[in-house]
Formats: sequence, structure tokens, C-alpha cells
Amino acid sequence: MGIEKVQLNYLRMAPRKVRLVTDSIKGLSVNDAQAQLLLNPKRASQPILKLLQSAINNATNNKKMDEKKLFIKEIKVDQAPMLKRWLPRAMGRATPIQKKSSHITLVLAESEKPKVSKFKIQKQEKIKKPKGKKLKEKKEKEEKEKEQELKVEPKESRGFMRKMFRRKSI
Repeated sequence: MGIEKVQLNYLRMAPRKVRLVTDSIKGLSVNDAQAQLLLNPKRASQPILKLLQSAINNATNNKKMDEKKLFIKEIKVDQAPMLKRWLPRAMGRATPIQKKSSHITLVLAESEKPKVSKFKIQKQEKIKKPKGKKLKEKKEKEEKEKEQELKVEPKESRGFMRKMFRRKSI
């Protein structure tokens, strides 16, 4: 049973916000954790996903571990040094601002048997764009459809509304 440890230092995000994401993937298999991070809308999920993929690559290439057996044994977020700034306020005063950063430590371990994954991650296929004449024809069709949607109603149906809003209120 092998262990792979990776670190991300000086991430310019508050540790409190990063912990919200890391707590959701603790103990999951690598595949499930990747799926969780891909779907998570929080800003911290991108650097954590990058760190996880780096750890997976290190474990499979350098330590010859099986990717299907890997899981997140431990993930820890510590506070890094703060950048201290000042915000000017009324009457010549200043308010301190603490721009926090974090250190993330990720430990992958290899389990005895492969965990069954709930998700399957697939790469997106690139959409081929039509070229030349086909593109022009497609644009023309779209323009014709838009023109048909924008047709004005006959004046007879609008007459009632005109009378309605022309009335004097009592």
C-alpha cells in the first residue's frame, strides 16, 4: 500500500473558503473526487482539482500505483501568511484588510481493492464548425427564421389596445 503526498503553497484564497470544498471530497475515490470538483461551482475547486490531478499523475508514473485503487486519505488546509493592506476611511482613519492565503496538503493512498466509482468522467468532444458555403447557408437560414419571428401583427388586433389606452380616466 503506497502513499503519495503533494502540496500547494500560497494559494490566494481564504482557508475557510477552501475547506468548504476540501471537506466534500475527503475519503472519496479519486474518480469520484474529480467528478465532485468538476461540478462544484466554488472558485476553490479549480486549484484543488489541478492539485489532485498532479497527485494522481505522480502516483501512477513515479510510484507505479494503480489509479483505480487510489483514494484521498487526507486533505488538509492550513493558513499561509497574510498580506496586510489598509483601506482609507473617513476623518483620516484607516481600516486594516487581511488578504488571506492557504497551504493545501493532499495525501493519496492505495486501497486493497479498487473502489467502485459512482461517476464516469468523459472528455468533451469538440464541435466541428461548418466551413465556407455551408456556414453562409446556415447563417442565411437563421436570419430568415428571425425575420419570420419578428413579423408585426395586423393593425386590426392592435386597434382594441389603442382605444383602451386612449380612454380618459374618470
